[in-house]
Amino acid sequence: MWPKFVANKVLRNMLGSNNLVVDFSNSTETMLELEETSSSVPPSPISSEEYITGHDKDKHKIFVGSWNVGGIAPPDDLNMEDWLCAETEPADIYVLGFQEVVPLNAGNIVLGFENSKICTKWNSLIREALNSSASKPVHEDKVGEFRKGSVSVRFFLLETSLCFVCSHLASGGKEGDEKNRNADASEILSCTRFSRGPLRNLPRKILDHDQVIWLGDLNYRIYLPHTKTRSLVQKKEWNVLLEKDQLKAELTEGHVFQGWHEGIIEFAPTYKYYQNSQVYYGCDQKRKGEKKRAPAWCDRIIWFGKGLKQKQYSRSESRLSDHRPVRAIFTAETEVLGNSRRLGSSFPGRFDCLGNHFEEFPDEKISSNDRTSF
Repeated sequence: MWPKFVANKVLRNMLGSNNLVVDFSNSTETMLELEETSSSVPPSPISSEEYITGHDKDKHKIFVGSWNVGGIAPPDDLNMEDWLCAETEPADIYVLGFQEVVPLNAGNIVLGFENSKICTKWNSLIREALNSSASKPVHEDKVGEFRKGSVSVRFFLLETSLCFVCSHLASGGKEGDEKNRNADASEILSCTRFSRGPLRNLPRKILDHDQVIWLGDLNYRIYLPHTKTRSLVQKKEWNVLLEKDQLKAELTEGHVFQGWHEGIIEFAPTYKYYQNSQVYYGCDQKRKGEKKRAPAWCDRIIWFGKGLKQKQYSRSESRLSDHRPVRAIFTAETEVLGNSRRLGSSFPGRFDCLGNHFEEFPDEKISSNDRTSF
């Protein structure tokens, strides 16, 4: 399954180098041929300069988006371009994370038929918005349906490993509720495990990867009274509000999110709105007796590792749910062999597809969570 590493081992022996890594197609025949060559055919003298001129950097634009759709099925005419910007700012790679694709209730957890129809509808809208001429997916994985939690996927882009984590962390706006979110994040980082591959040299944990992007409804709130928060939101005093933002505090203090980064927020809080409205929940004077909820930046995108530069961080104005979707555009620098074009003729292919290597969290609290979000 991992001929890349077989070729790596063989060519290291042939060139007398420990620094060679190559990509090529996932072919069992190629793997067997290389193994046979390495064991039975004496290697002919090859100058390392003939193949390697050092490591260069390649750049790729990655679009990352997160949306808590509140269990609302999308209408046929939903404008996805407002969120994805595929026509105005096309990217090389799109990573989209959804939360609450179906309403969170016991019936939807047990009965999956209607859920599947909704997911299919979302997939159709996304595919149409990104590339109407696209054929079938190259690879598609499905995971179980639960309530809250996380799903992580990873792949190799040239010689660089990338990991994407999409989460729906614990809710709650009371003092101390942020500790539950921190505990969720800590458990996701410590319990998520990927397969090491047959040679057991692939990244195992989330933070073992070169570049990591975490997106989702992280649910962090603002350390201010409701009335004060709403007043500052009306005045668009984002900097004052962000000084009391729980996630910003965690990023600064470096506990769970030590070494993580977030771009500058210059947009309004993304939660909580009345559906199909620009008014925050609890701020409509005509609706009496409603539970007061302070607006917050619940929907976030953060990153970890070297080689990632965020070029844009904003939100969309779709009124489908009580959340506004967020988006970020990154430039990812990836390692590439200096003479990779020559090697590419022998070893084509730029990606290793890992398949579904997501493993169940051992803790019941996490394993019962919603991993339909990604």
